[in-house]
Amino acid sequence: MLKMWRAASRLGALLTVGFALLASHPAQAQKVVLQGFWWDYWNSNYPNGWANYLAELAPRLKAMGVDAVWIPPTIKNGNQGNGYSPFDHYDLGDKYQKGFVATRMGTKDELLRMVAVLHANGIEVVQDVVLNHVDGAGSSTGAGGQDPAAWEDYTTSKYKNFRYVSYNSPATAEDAANYLARSGRWPKNWQNFNPNPGNNSTSGDLNAVYFGPDVSFYNGSYGQSSNATFNPAQSADYMRTQARNWMIWYKKQVGFDGVRLDAVKHFPAFATEDFLYNLQANAGWANGGAAMFAVGEWVGGSAQLDQWCTDVQDRAGTFDFSLRNGLYNIVSGGGNFDIGSLPGYQQGRRVVYQGGQYVHRTVPFVNNHDTFRPQVGSTGNYTGWNTGSELAPHIDPFDPRLSATYAAALALDGSPQIFFEDLFNVGSTGKRYSHRPTSTADLPTRSDLENLIWCHQNLRFKDGAYKVRWQAADHLVIERSTKAIIGINDNFSAWQNNTVSCDFAPGTVLKDYSGANGTATVTVSASQTVAINTPPCNGTAAGGRRGYSVWAPVNASTNYSRPALATTQEWELADDLGDRDSRSLGQGGQLPAGSTAWRTAGRIYVGANKTVTYTLYPANGAYSLVAGIYNSAGTLVSSRSGTGTLTGTYTPTADGWLTIRARQNATTNPAQKAFIKVTYTAPATINTATAARGTAGSIEAAPALANNLEIYPNPAAADHIEVTMTTGTEQDVSLRVLDVTGRLVHQQGMKLYPGSNTTRVLPTKQLSGGLYTITVPELKITRKLVVK
Repeated sequence: MLKMWRAASRLGALLTVGFALLASHPAQAQKVVLQGFWWDYWNSNYPNGWANYLAELAPRLKAMGVDAVWIPPTIKNGNQGNGYSPFDHYDLGDKYQKGFVATRMGTKDELLRMVAVLHANGIEVVQDVVLNHVDGAGSSTGAGGQDPAAWEDYTTSKYKNFRYVSYNSPATAEDAANYLARSGRWPKNWQNFNPNPGNNSTSGDLNAVYFGPDVSFYNGSYGQSSNATFNPAQSADYMRTQARNWMIWYKKQVGFDGVRLDAVKHFPAFATEDFLYNLQANAGWANGGAAMFAVGEWVGGSAQLDQWCTDVQDRAGTFDFSLRNGLYNIVSGGGNFDIGSLPGYQQGRRVVYQGGQYVHRTVPFVNNHDTFRPQVGSTGNYTGWNTGSELAPHIDPFDPRLSATYAAALALDGSPQIFFEDLFNVGSTGKRYSHRPTSTADLPTRSDLENLIWCHQNLRFKDGAYKVRWQAADHLVIERSTKAIIGINDNFSAWQNNTVSCDFAPGTVLKDYSGANGTATVTVSASQTVAINTPPCNGTAAGGRRGYSVWAPVNASTNYSRPALATTQEWELADDLGDRDSRSLGQGGQLPAGSTAWRTAGRIYVGANKTVTYTLYPANGAYSLVAGIYNSAGTLVSSRSGTGTLTGTYTPTADGWLTIRARQNATTNPAQKAFIKVTYTAPATINTATAARGTAGSIEAAPALANNLEIYPNPAAADHIEVTMTTGTEQDVSLRVLDVTGRLVHQQGMKLYPGSNTTRVLPTKQLSGGLYTITVPELKITRKLVVK
């Protein structure tokens, strides 16, 4: 009776969800955001060069209507891993430290080129930012990383000395003495992490010590190392001040457009609000503005999500994990979920009024790299699931109800996030690691999702107010007022057809742009009602559509196209940045005293006949300086000299790399820092295999690594451990856990790559206290694990 009443009561009823004023004030900043990677992303054609992969993929994304790409963390990790184990915040793949230059994304040159190529395709860049921990203290051998005076946290063995190479102090040796004298920007001491005299705690979300030393952003968390040679004094609020300065530098240097903030429940909301304010309103020319895309990863219920948004003054939204629970229920319910209840799962703070405009802050999503951890075979095809390492249960992209979940995510309020492995099939083609992103045969899309993105963009979903028009157990109908009506059906075999109210004018003829209803049309009645017919999830509808329909006025066409964006990036020439090691990119360093030698700021990749504008800002405008651009042949093609701010332009006749340099104009000048800002447009299409990598020399291969396996922490007192495997060859392995009797209690397969470490988080809470053996037979390695 209840279901019948709910369905019948919707005829002629109007339910508006969200803010009433949205009908007259369309909200800004809604974007279709592709997560441009999976958890342990890798392609053997682009080893430690994912930036090149995304640069080549960009034209396909533009054609599909993707507004923004969420990229992984891009700062140096000590293990050349996937980015979530940050080491040096000011190393974007340009310094030689830890035994290599490039990050998993590639060199700094390649990273900046990728940003410019995405921009040239009209696509914004959302940078993943990890602020709650750093890892890998010490040189490439670990030397110098331990501070014997550090308070014991029982997880890091006191490895809390963080020192970095710089132009002034390259890595001439991997011993403790060299490491502890390195003078790169933002050194960190044990007092900057939990526990410390200003925050004597290791419990709770804000004081967790799970993933390496967790940063303490409290005012009193500062001090000095007991054994470092480079040991500048710190003052109150050191870590928050340094993080704020770094994020402004990061945005200017990379030129990204928005941020995804990792694990925000692990550091205070007051710090997050500080960082976001500075990115939005205190970054000078790089200000993102009130509508800058910003989203925090908070795993929790709708009330917790809303409270965090309030605490950061709505400067960021959250991934809607509450809604995601409902989307998961659509799939796991097997048709028994009441899909009409889905709108009630959404978080409340979805659209906010900020900066004189309404801004979409919430991010609906179906999967992401933390909820989606497949086990794969040698070619990358799915063989099972690593459910123990998923933050929330995965939704299998091969499930027939996937399309229904995405139809909801794209129809509801917010900026929908599309997961790479949902949009692209890399789980059954046998080419997960070997495809070219430009090949539609090797990297096919799921046509339902591609169609939904087309409908969302070209029918202008988010320009219309969000109204729920029908709620029944198997049929949910949502109108984006006078733009489109979306039907969602989770029944496997039965069509759903209901007559609903709408805002379209009487006599308006609508067609189904999903294609599920073929060429059939419906006409809005004189009382502004219309029949919405939505197919089942079994794929028998026209075009093979599953579980959704999209109705809009006839004769709509492809009309959504974001214009090409120029890129602006800024380099700072200072001795505590960059690196002059012969194995590095050779960038950075202040302009030296008594010398007219050039300093290289960096490199850009520019499209033919696209004007480059460069501006040099001296620290001291009283002395004459020179700013110059060199082409790929090493010829100076443009320069400006004089005192004060210098501005010049150059227009290349061919696509290619340009090198940005600066120098003193007289040997009598004192040393000084300088900034160089460059605005340019990259080519929209690029073959990174034929385009030179733009480095000072060739990028060396990562050093050969011996097979190794490390367990952290051990003994294990927490509810999970990290197991890190290293190999010198690309191979498939099986990680196994045996109890004291030799019984197999856990197993998961994975692929290892040369020159990288691979980490798996294993839950231990299901293991009783005692002794266990962790083994990887293919590496011929076993280690003992003690569970307390």
